Amino acid sequence: MSRKWGWGLALAVPFAAQAQVDLTVLDRDMVGPRAQVLVLGTVHLSGMPKEFDPKALDPVLDKLAAFKPDIITIEALPGEECDMAARNQAVYGEDYCSSTKAAKKATGLEIPGAIAEVNKTLKAWPAQPTPAQRRRLTSLFLAANDRSSAYVQWLQLPSAERRTGDGIDDALMAVLKKIEANNNENYRIAAKLAARLGLQRVHAVDNHTGDNTDLPDIKAFGESIQAAWNSERAELDATEKAHAELSKQKSLLPLYQHINSPQNLQMLAENNVSTAMRFPSPQHYPQIWVAGWETRNLRMVANIRAAFRERPDARVLSIVGASHKPWFDSWLGQLSGVEIVDTEQVLK
Repeated sequence: MSRKWGWGLALAVPFAAQAQVDLTVLDRDMVGPRAQVLVLGTVHLSGMPKEFDPKALDPVLDKLAAFKPDIITIEALPGEECDMAARNQAVYGEDYCSSTKAAKKATGLEIPGAIAEVNKTLKAWPAQPTPAQRRRLTSLFLAANDRSSAYVQWLQLPSAERRTGDGIDDALMAVLKKIEANNNENYRIAAKLAARLGLQRVHAVDNHTGDNTDLPDIKAFGESIQAAWNSERAELDATEKAHAELSKQKSLLPLYQHINSPQNLQMLAENNVSTAMRFPSPQHYPQIWVAGWETRNLRMVANIRAAFRERPDARVLSIVGASHKPWFDSWLGQLSGVEIVDTEQVLK
């Protein structure tokens, strides 16, 4: 009788919203230091005004350098995923990642071989590498489709040593010059900071395997999502206007302080997801987009975790588009032995 009552009660009550085991407290008696993870929300610098001067980022770089990260992650696709996509073009398309043809010609290596050679080289990396060693590692990173890490090595070369040789040919010199002129936060912030701190690389953690939506009408899918976002964007429009003004200042520190404020992050999260979840669509397109968005963020967070898997005491800086930051902070903060650093305090 009691069993019947128990089942009846269980069926009458909605499924519990909370997990039965709180995994966040399992590290309460942890021995040793915890990893410190700082998530920097950023604008995509490719959209900066024409008069943008990279020196405006120096105050931001100074604040980040004071945090002293020993691992930096970026919103870029890892070489492994690029190689996988290239071998599955029917699923991911032909232009999923930048081409590595020039680097393959210069080094003789495809992406998997280049990644293996990078790992081998870094394991035996000397405290004082020669310019030839840095040029060689630069070429290997380019062949591994890790342009940001290649730029980290390139920046640590004296100007006179940034030349061809040791795996760098004229074609790769042209690639490096394009990188140098590219307004991208992976180069302007992450690579520059890594070189300044004497790090040898950054870690690409983006992922698009989970949001590669398989639907019969992708155009209608995109239009439905855009309609959802446009339905409630007054606050976003005002914020973007304010950001445009802050982008013109000689220092971008105020811009980054505003971007990483709790109020701005709350607005971005609601604009991204809340508007989509309540937007009507016969095919449930906006809700499908949210599923892909969450899958992407979950896999990115897993990639970040893997970047400091062997470093339980790591100081990690994760640089990502500001819309991702709420998910990164929340999910990384649930991991055992991980503490989230207050970005507002770092940028003060």
